[in-house]
Amino acid sequence: MSAVAEAPSLTPVVVRLKLSLLRNGLRRSGGRRAAFVASAVLALLFAVSQLLGLILLRGHAHAATVTVIGTAVLALGWAVMPLFFPSGDETLDPTRLVMLPLRPRPLVGALLAASLVGIGPLFTVLLLAGCVISVAHGAVAFAVALPALVLALLVCVALARAVAAANIRLLTSRKGRDLAVLSGLLVAVGVQVVNFGVQQLGSTVLDRLAPVADVLRWVPPASAVGAVDSASRGSHGVAAAQLALTAAALAALLTVWGRSLERLMTSPDSSTLQPVGAPARGRAREGGGLARLLPQGRTGAVMERSLRYVWRDPKTKAAWATSLAIGLIVPLFNALQGTGSPYIACFAAGMLGIQMYNQFGQDTSAFWMVALTISSPRDAYAELRARALALLVITLPYASTVTVLTTGLLGAWDRLPEVLGLSFALLGAMLATGAWASARFPYSIPQEGHKNVAPGQAGLAWISIFGGMVAAALLCSPFIALVVWANISGAVESWGPLLLPLGAVYGAGITLLGLRLAAPRTAARLPEILTAVSKG
Repeated sequence: MSAVAEAPSLTPVVVRLKLSLLRNGLRRSGGRRAAFVASAVLALLFAVSQLLGLILLRGHAHAATVTVIGTAVLALGWAVMPLFFPSGDETLDPTRLVMLPLRPRPLVGALLAASLVGIGPLFTVLLLAGCVISVAHGAVAFAVALPALVLALLVCVALARAVAAANIRLLTSRKGRDLAVLSGLLVAVGVQVVNFGVQQLGSTVLDRLAPVADVLRWVPPASAVGAVDSASRGSHGVAAAQLALTAAALAALLTVWGRSLERLMTSPDSSTLQPVGAPARGRAREGGGLARLLPQGRTGAVMERSLRYVWRDPKTKAAWATSLAIGLIVPLFNALQGTGSPYIACFAAGMLGIQMYNQFGQDTSAFWMVALTISSPRDAYAELRARALALLVITLPYASTVTVLTTGLLGAWDRLPEVLGLSFALLGAMLATGAWASARFPYSIPQEGHKNVAPGQAGLAWISIFGGMVAAALLCSPFIALVVWANISGAVESWGPLLLPLGAVYGAGITLLGLRLAAPRTAARLPEILTAVSKG
């Protein structure tokens, strides 16, 4: 009886697949290769610097606190990255393998091995190596350090895979792409919160974090680093328990991951199924909802379309979310730290004014339908004016709120009228230059991928945004000079209340002038605009 041939191992195949995906992705363009090399070098330099810093921390009284909390934060990063960047690794989506005769258990091992290939795992290994070296003292501790490092790395990778597999239906949907929009917001808020917290805690930060580290040393994978520290202190039983806890967490994550894979590869996607007899989703009632609050005619229709772009289009939503977050974070956190100025509240108006630039790029190739409705400069003026009004619906109340909050936190209520007036003047200048730049320097916004500019149009984007910002500052300079004169001459008490209406009138006048000048250019360059915005 002939022996049954054993099936080849799946792990080498999946690892080679991961390497092929990485290699083929880099072959697409020289820019992508350069970006990959640059990001890899920067990540490795940062990891090496952290490794050396952790090694230098060896023997410090708070070394265990830093390493345990650092490991926990590292694991948290592994857990949330798949939610914010689902397209960063093609092998994160196991549904691409559903047509292959694969069983979940060997697939788990193969995908786990493939997850160890890349910059992220190498970065993690260097940081974990620094953590365990920092707290390892004695032969027993160094003997525990190696399995602790391996277990911590595997827990991080398995955690990322389990989270991705459990949420893959969401991540591959439009809602998942909308969730990725929040990544920039959360990162920006997180950085500012950490910065503010460290400044408030000062030199006592490590003392106050010690109780947190005492809890986290029993939470995998930080418990692996805690095991090394326990072994260094001679608590061998505690070290064994912490290692066992980490191994148990790894086994639990692999089990959950395997069940998610089995469910994904054997059950249909419920998001594409509709119950029999279920009524089709009808359109919103004509004239209801948002349309009921907008003006009649072309102005209301264009405003509604622009606002729906903000709500539904992933790229437009990402740009707005980033501008809203940064425009709020920078003034408020500077005010909370006591180092801000009331005038920094104008940053919010500036960030949102940028959204006026490249108005036609968000239409992409569908701009031809807009172009068909423009037969004269008057039609172009009506189109641009409606888009500016849609932007003002969000920008005016938002910029006013940020200004009031900033001046309130700083206790500078007497400066509120002039700061609001300056914000309105700056916003008007950016709307004017944005309308002109949209007609003169349009560029395409790719709908797929993470890039916001089509290849070969980066120069247009830089000229449009930064050139427009410089032009807006120049247009706003007369009102800025008026504000400076009022403060230097001591006439701010008499002129201060008047600066608010003057700024509003100045901003409105510049906006109307900019729209009037941009309309003829827009009407004359419709074919060129359509060509430029259709390249994505």
